[in-house]
Amino acid sequence: MDIRELHRDLVSLHERPDPAHTTDGVRQLLGTILSQSVADAQTARATHALFERYPDYQAMETAPHEELADVIEVAGLKNQKAARIQRALTAIREETDGEYTLGFLADQPTDAAQSWLTNIKGIGPKTASVVLNFHFEKPTFAVDTHVERLAKRFGLLDSTASNKRAHTELNEQVPDDLKYSLHVLMITHGREYCTAQNPDCANPVCKIYCSCSACGSSDGS
Repeated sequence: MDIRELHRDLVSLHERPDPAHTTDGVRQLLGTILSQSVADAQTARATHALFERYPDYQAMETAPHEELADVIEVAGLKNQKAARIQRALTAIREETDGEYTLGFLADQPTDAAQSWLTNIKGIGPKTASVVLNFHFEKPTFAVDTHVERLAKRFGLLDSTASNKRAHTELNEQVPDDLKYSLHVLMITHGREYCTAQNPDCANPVCKIYCSCSACGSSDGS
């Protein structure tokens, strides 16, 4: 498959995504942690509650665990996510001698920056890739459930590929200049049409690329 053609057809259907605008890498990281395994609406509510409750990152890091977990409860997995948030803030503070900034990752090679983030327990390749791509515009391709599902249905991945393998293979396949926009477009398409259950295949992208059972055949006809 020509990935640039897929990208072109997704843009024709959904329009080109707006550029990412994130001015605070730490906030991007915490919001991405909150987004793990939950819908956008719940992520937004939990993020708002977190930043409304605590005046700064030091207050978040030093808050009682149970209190922080209750503040972000709407995001689900509250105890795990509270621990991940506090571990991340501690790691950032220790790396920067007391500052809460990810600015030190800006000039690091992508692999090194990704490695630093994923060394924090609870931060996997998807979370790290989102932060590096959305905030730093580094060439990383984040693979969430929508992207992985579409990549398998569209033949970019073998159906048995693990999420770890999906990250490796898609980061190799997707051109650097398309990594951000294709990620956003695949999520949009996965939410609007090529859903996990009862997909709506009556759209030009699925007709060309999709091989899910709802499309009826491997070429989507």
